[in-house]
Amino acid sequence: MTSIEVVNLQKTFQTKRKAAGLSGSLRALIKPEYSSIEAVHSLSFRMEAGELLGFIGPNGAGKSTTIKILTGILHPSGGDAKVLGFTPWSERQKLAYQIGTVFGQRPQLWYHLPAMDTFLLFGKIYELDDRETRKRIDYLSDAFEIRDLLDVPVRKLSLGQRMRCEVAASLLHRPKLLLLDEPSIGLDVVAKQHIRDAIKRMNQEEGVGVLLTSHDAGDLEALCKRVIIINHGQIVYEDKVSNLKRNFLTTKLVQVRYALEVPKDFSIAGVETLKVGHYGVKLKFDTLQTPVDAVISHLSEAGDIMDITISDPPLEEVISNIYQEANA
Repeated sequence: MTSIEVVNLQKTFQTKRKAAGLSGSLRALIKPEYSSIEAVHSLSFRMEAGELLGFIGPNGAGKSTTIKILTGILHPSGGDAKVLGFTPWSERQKLAYQIGTVFGQRPQLWYHLPAMDTFLLFGKIYELDDRETRKRIDYLSDAFEIRDLLDVPVRKLSLGQRMRCEVAASLLHRPKLLLLDEPSIGLDVVAKQHIRDAIKRMNQEEGVGVLLTSHDAGDLEALCKRVIIINHGQIVYEDKVSNLKRNFLTTKLVQVRYALEVPKDFSIAGVETLKVGHYGVKLKFDTLQTPVDAVISHLSEAGDIMDITISDPPLEEVISNIYQEANA
């Protein structure tokens, strides 16, 4: 069964042009001029039921606009889309009972009230029996490890705690599909892992499909089986996450801090030295050319390591590499 089917979707926004000078301002007031911004351009893709799909791209790529269309918040300028068999912008109320949404920068929990109050309110909105609502809250409290947080005013929760409550609230009515727009933005590593584990559990136990947008490559690796990368409102890459990692996430950034001072001419064969400080170095290497274990071995031989961090390059760099390969 298909959860989402998008065919030649388009969305164009009209914006007023700012006129220069007094006479220009008067003319713009009487007869304003508009310019068009195409946020989504001929977008087509499918998502199967229960799938974990990454939907990523740089800022301004059209991710949030697409999700707002799929939830019925925005009407498209052209094309068609079906979400769980519904046309979002004309059957928004029916669709709302079948999907859950989380916009990382737009909270749905009441800020000055405990999360429990919002949960109970959502139970009424989704026409759940009181006993069923309590049972569901109990289950989600365990899944997201938020039992001790439900009676605390939301304003007193950390960002990570609040986001766990936000995602749990979106699952209260047992939706078939969860649309997450940057749910891990601004979170630390531990908070991100909590949310990833909980989402993965809900997918495994209840078969909830997840459409996820994120700037964090770690979210894709931990959650998604397939990824779609868009830029300027159109797809530039679509494949399994495993193939994305193998072909484009081969570059690693390494930051090391030593117990003793580092030589100014610090270098390792096959590794690019980005920065050398008094007690630390920052390096970059390609795992296809230089094995990770060889780099770690050389770093250990250089001195006593106090701390080490290995990370992927920014997603924008990955997308840039995809463009370069496509245009080569």
